[in-house]
Amino acid sequence: MKKLITKILGAVAGISLLIGCTEGNYPGGQISPYIGIYDVRTLYKGSPVDLNLESLGGSEKITAVVISDHSGNNLPSDLLIVQDKRRLDFLRGIAIPLGSAAKDYVPGDSVIININGGVLDRVDGILQIKNIGADRIEKVASNREVITTVTNTSKLIERPNDFESTMVAIVKGGFSYTPKPGQVLSGEQQINDGFGLITLNTDPKSKLANLPQYKMANYYGIVFTKLEGDSLVPYHRMRIEKDLVELKSVYKTPKVIITGWSNDPKGSDANNEYFQFIATEDIDFSKTPMSVVTTNNANASTPTGVPVNGWATGDMRTYKFNLTSGFAKKGSIFYVGGSNKLIMSTGSTSIKEANWILAYDYTKNAGFDFGKATSNLLANSGNAYGIAIFDGTTVTKESIPEDVVWVATGGSLTNNTNGYRITNNDFYDIIHPLNLKEQPFYRAGSNTNAHTYNTPADAGYFNYMGGEFNLTLGRWTKARAKYAPTLTKESKLAEIEDPLYLTKLVE
Repeated sequence: MKKLITKILGAVAGISLLIGCTEGNYPGGQISPYIGIYDVRTLYKGSPVDLNLESLGGSEKITAVVISDHSGNNLPSDLLIVQDKRRLDFLRGIAIPLGSAAKDYVPGDSVIININGGVLDRVDGILQIKNIGADRIEKVASNREVITTVTNTSKLIERPNDFESTMVAIVKGGFSYTPKPGQVLSGEQQINDGFGLITLNTDPKSKLANLPQYKMANYYGIVFTKLEGDSLVPYHRMRIEKDLVELKSVYKTPKVIITGWSNDPKGSDANNEYFQFIATEDIDFSKTPMSVVTTNNANASTPTGVPVNGWATGDMRTYKFNLTSGFAKKGSIFYVGGSNKLIMSTGSTSIKEANWILAYDYTKNAGFDFGKATSNLLANSGNAYGIAIFDGTTVTKESIPEDVVWVATGGSLTNNTNGYRITNNDFYDIIHPLNLKEQPFYRAGSNTNAHTYNTPADAGYFNYMGGEFNLTLGRWTKARAKYAPTLTKESKLAEIEDPLYLTKLVE
């Protein structure tokens, strides 16, 4: 019996070995001659790597699309830059030093490159495949799509190796100052897209050197890296003049910014929801009235369907507060909400000492101009809810908020003709920043950013909104991020006015 078992195990092992030798990790038993740039890049561990059939796992070629364009004289003159998505649909790129032959290739050229015999090395901070001549490159097509990744500086800084030698678009980039007429891009400039800073490198001898510095623009181009100590630091180079696109949409300083809210206090929501704001200028509401509108898009909220009157829809969809008295000093926090003035619903600490511009019993009273009395201004789960503040007390379907935030995405919100209007802020753009088409509503075009619901429900979260708004530039230099600590019945006002988490105004 033991001999029989031994023979069976031996046969199985033999078959397994045979299968392993003929199939390996490749379907059909054949190794592809092509390897993805992603896999090539992973071979580099800090020292040069000889590329051969062994190190490449039996492959020897990459197939990629050219993204470099040397007609603007703003890229390293000897580098051909190509990218592909062959591996797991991850877009990755690589540089190939070709000398003067690099300029013979243009964006959209589809090429097959035999890299067997090359050397993978990081030179001047840029990962390259060296020892590859033009005779190892076959052009097989032209005018192929050049994939461009729309990203932000935070992601570039966090993962420079992933973006290196790929085509990216940094949208809504600006400077830490307001550019004056005559200021140009020549040299190294720091641009800010609301998520961080990155260096824009423009060769003073290039055709791009005299391009103007715009207050806000999109920057297309290629990400390169340099070594600072043991760290890779990304920087950005445009290729040609068309890689700079000025954004002319109006970005103004709002009188008021939304900094926090309580939509789901622990206990009853009725008359206990409230909203926190910061004033960007001195506001006497008796002379400069404003209004706050909330929207609850739960399935039971009427009227159903797309809100044809937007924020002014009323009934159970939107509720309006008019702010016509009180004063908020520049940089100070104020509140609007239910008349209970409690930090976390029934039985919790009173925060009546805060600057309440309006505390109004929305459970018993209809909204100012529109909105039925309700026990729940903002939903606690499910479909989307929003908060908007407007200049003045007249709100119509055409009114554009001073500021707006949204939580969740569900419900009937827009048909691209009607809906809830947004404003230009750190989350939304009235004009699409890439295709420059109008998209005035939440959930239209690129206006899909939304905060998530806090879970579990009825836990007592307060929603902080921390970011940085530059009053001099009139723009966000750090986009707001939601932070939601859990409050108790004993929590104090100072806990929801902690400067560590609140939006900061800078000049």
